[in-house]
Amino acid sequence: MAEDDVLRSARARAEEVGVVPIGSGVGAALRFLAAVLDARAVVEIGTGTGVSGLWLLRGMRSDGVLTTVDVEAEHQRLAKKTFSEAGIASNRARTIPGSALEVLPRLTDGHYDLVFCDGDKREYAAYLEEAMRLLRPGGVVCFDNALWHDRVADPAQRDEETVAIRDLGRAIADSAGLVPVLLPVGDGLLAAKKEWSPGED
Repeated sequence: MAEDDVLRSARARAEEVGVVPIGSGVGAALRFLAAVLDARAVVEIGTGTGVSGLWLLRGMRSDGVLTTVDVEAEHQRLAKKTFSEAGIASNRARTIPGSALEVLPRLTDGHYDLVFCDGDKREYAAYLEEAMRLLRPGGVVCFDNALWHDRVADPAQRDEETVAIRDLGRAIADSAGLVPVLLPVGDGLLAAKKEWSPGED
C-alpha cells in the first residue's frame, strides 16, 4: 500500500536513529483493525518514530487517543513530529517514556480496544499478560515480528528472542479466551481477539 510523504519522512528518521519500523502491509492491517474496532483507546509498545502510531491513529475514531510507550524519549520526540506533520491533534497521542513493563501496570484495566506490541521480543509473554488486563472484552492484541525472519518455524533456531516468540504463539493458540490469526504481512502480524466471558459487560 502506497505511503504518503509524512510516513516516508518518518521512515527516513527511523533509519537515521537505527529504528526498524513496521512495513506498509502491517500498517494497513493495523489501520484496518483500529477502524473495525471503532477504536477510541489504543496502547502501543514501541513508539519508534511514529510510523505504526500514525497508521493506528488514521484508523481510530476522530476522538481516539493513542497511548504509546518507548524507552527512548528521543524516538518519541521524533514521533511527535511525525504526528504533528500529519495534522494529528497533540491531545490524541499520549507518549510515555519508560520500560513497557513499568508503564503498562499503571494503565486502566479493561479500557483499551487495541494493544499493539513491537517492543522487546523477550518480553512478549509479559506484554500478553498485561494486554489481557488492559483490553475490553472484544478487544484485540497484536504482535509484530511473529515470524521473526522465518526463524520461529525453524526448530533449530533456539536463540532467546525466537524461543520467546515461539512460546507466545503457543500460549495464544492454547488460550480459551483468545481467537487468534497470524497475518502473513511484513514479518508476520499475530493478532488475537479477547473473548467475552460470562459476567463481563
